[in-house]
Amino acid sequence: MATLADVARRAGVSPATASRVINGSSKPVADELRERVLRAVADLRYVPNAHAQLLARPQRSVVGVVVHDVSDPYFAEVTRGLQRVATERGRLLIICNSYRDPVRELDYVELLRGQQVAAIVLAGSGYHDAAFTTTLNEKLAAYEATGGRVAVIGRHDHFGDAVMPANTTGGELIGRELLRLGHRRVGVVAGPRVLTTITDRLTGLRRTLAEQGVELPDDRIRYADFDRDGGARATAELLDASPAPTAIVALNDSMAVGALALLRERGVRVPEDVSVLGFDDMPIAADVTPALTTVRLPLVEMGVRAMTLALDPASGSPRVETLPAELVRRGSTGPAPA
Repeated sequence: MATLADVARRAGVSPATASRVINGSSKPVADELRERVLRAVADLRYVPNAHAQLLARPQRSVVGVVVHDVSDPYFAEVTRGLQRVATERGRLLIICNSYRDPVRELDYVELLRGQQVAAIVLAGSGYHDAAFTTTLNEKLAAYEATGGRVAVIGRHDHFGDAVMPANTTGGELIGRELLRLGHRRVGVVAGPRVLTTITDRLTGLRRTLAEQGVELPDDRIRYADFDRDGGARATAELLDASPAPTAIVALNDSMAVGALALLRERGVRVPEDVSVLGFDDMPIAADVTPALTTVRLPLVEMGVRAMTLALDPASGSPRVETLPAELVRRGSTGPAPA
């Protein structure tokens, strides 16, 4: 396999000149020398080293994204938006799945920093973990000191650009809808307790119910994996409690799909016996039976805005963009049973 030195010898130039031509350096090279180097590359079928090119170019061409799980429909939609902007800007997108493991997330940030990516987007929820947050901020600060850009989606204790989905507002919308339908025994199928997203959605729901004297005690909240199976298991626990709830709020749509499956398996009618509500309005929400009442977040737009913030020039102060939530009524909710 030909090397850079082979190309330089063939073209009759120094290795430094050959490197400038091959790696797209901003330093000027005479047209005649450039042609000789490119001809030598073609003759020798030389394949450039991608890492060397990254170091030599004045503009970094790769951006990194850390998500919890790109197979999760929530992150799949967000990633569509991230990818759209990266492609428009001529950047290659590296996607890292942390699977909600804080240690793995720290490792990925360090890896992306070592690769000298142009920007890092943290697309998953923040964590209620002081030690993790301190270490993460130290790593991000070191990366930003080298010219890297950072943007986050959701509530993170990081000083910088952020896109904030209206999670607390979404919880309030669900609370008002439950009150409108007359529900007073409400159960919640929640994701991991450590996620700030869960805290914010629960805060909005609890506060709105409490304003009308409806309690949401801890024993009516079940924390589980943030997926379909977790939703099914948590729903089973709620149904086995006494008294069973007349409405189940799942804090993402994947868990709501699991709740619907479990209720169908047990012969519980939705919404006649139990209403079910989700959160996010992922594409499948309109296709399940009954169609899922849920809170719609602009998932693709969240990705678009985060990548735009990450690739735009830095401003003098952090930019925080809050994107709205809206309630989408479908067939999975109805009046509380008498």
